[in-house]
Amino acid sequence: MALCGFCSAAWKCTARDRRIGWDFRLHFDRLKLIANNSRFLILPQWHFPSLGSRVLGLVARRMGADWQTRFGHPVWLLETFVDPQRFTGTVYRAANWTEVGFTKGYLRTRQGYSPEPQTPKRVFTYPLVAGARAKLCGPLSESSHRSGAPKMMMSAEHMRALPDFFCAIPDPRRAQGRRHRLPTVLAIAAGVILCEMRGYKAIAGWAQS
Repeated sequence: MALCGFCSAAWKCTARDRRIGWDFRLHFDRLKLIANNSRFLILPQWHFPSLGSRVLGLVARRMGADWQTRFGHPVWLLETFVDPQRFTGTVYRAANWTEVGFTKGYLRTRQGYSPEPQTPKRVFTYPLVAGARAKLCGPLSESSHRSGAPKMMMSAEHMRALPDFFCAIPDPRRAQGRRHRLPTVLAIAAGVILCEMRGYKAIAGWAQS
């Protein structure tokens, strides 16, 4: 009948972040508490009245428990993006999702973000718990809900420049026993530090995941 898929939240979304009201440290620390409805497809032969909102309602009622079982932490807010050139988001409105604005239209690429904006998308959100916005901005009682916020922000230009910067650093290691290229090791180390990991075990766990 249908396919409804969820994944991790969008790294950045101005409309969503403004709606929640968090600063960048809370944003990157608690992003895992949001899930993105990345796919929602109903096959043509199953286009019946209210089926879409019914599916979204059923999914929302079990998302919290399923996410906790699979990933070991809750999810408090759902988000999705709707292309206005193809859809209007009627099914989400019927399921009580709230439209909070538009994206800026930039696309994620392997190099960071597209240099020019594409088609802005409508942004819809749906709270899975009471007071989801206040919870995302307020103090968290359980440390498992936090992932470690970075203490600095990097622009897209900075991130795109890192690979070239790392490649320009001479490798002081001997060839014997060398398993990974130095730029790769430095990139992992930079990510580890930005996520406030400390110690070899923490670094290894972060790199493994």
